Amino acid sequence: MRAEPTCPRCAGPLHAPGLWSSDWSCGADGAVLPRQPSKRPGPDGLAAVVRDARVPVWTPWPLPLGWLVTGFTTVGDERSGARAVALAVSGPGLLSGPADMVVIAEEPGIGLGAHYAGLEGGDPGEGFDADPPHVKLDVSGPTATSGRVVPMWAVGDLPDRAVFVGEAMGDWLWVVLWPAEAGVLLVERQHLLDLREPGMEIDLPYGAHTPRLDE
Repeated sequence: MRAEPTCPRCAGPLHAPGLWSSDWSCGADGAVLPRQPSKRPGPDGLAAVVRDARVPVWTPWPLPLGWLVTGFTTVGDERSGARAVALAVSGPGLLSGPADMVVIAEEPGIGLGAHYAGLEGGDPGEGFDADPPHVKLDVSGPTATSGRVVPMWAVGDLPDRAVFVGEAMGDWLWVVLWPAEAGVLLVERQHLLDLREPGMEIDLPYGAHTPRLDE
């Protein structure tokens, strides 16, 4: 049976648009855009995400040694397009066991990044950037000349993950890593590439689908 869309903020069930409302709605969060079931890693899934994306489709590149792309998730429908995109990569942890990283781009108020971060509401909240940034990322946008440095701040207090958030190209940029010690990957500045970039011909390596995207 095909999985149904869920709320991007709480992962709860949604009421589909109907006779009395054109919105998707959640009993806890009200009108939201639908979080679609995650897509399996592979060229077809990536092509579908890039086609619908209204925000960057970020991937770390080059990937950390031994890491693979392990799935995609979007928020939106055929009317709105994908207003949030999450790309997952997984690989060996630096200390022990496997690790996962989910990179999310989303318009303000969507709430997917906050959900993965374990935060209430749709955004990181006021004051998250009051102190100097904890890490910085290099990002490249839809043109080869639009690279920039994005400051990122650590947020959230769940002990099983590390969460960083910043702003890139007018959208929220979140990076969530499991386990928490995997956050040291960002100490050595990572480069993110927007896969919507014209002429992109990166041979992404794919692995098994990660269940992190469906949490």
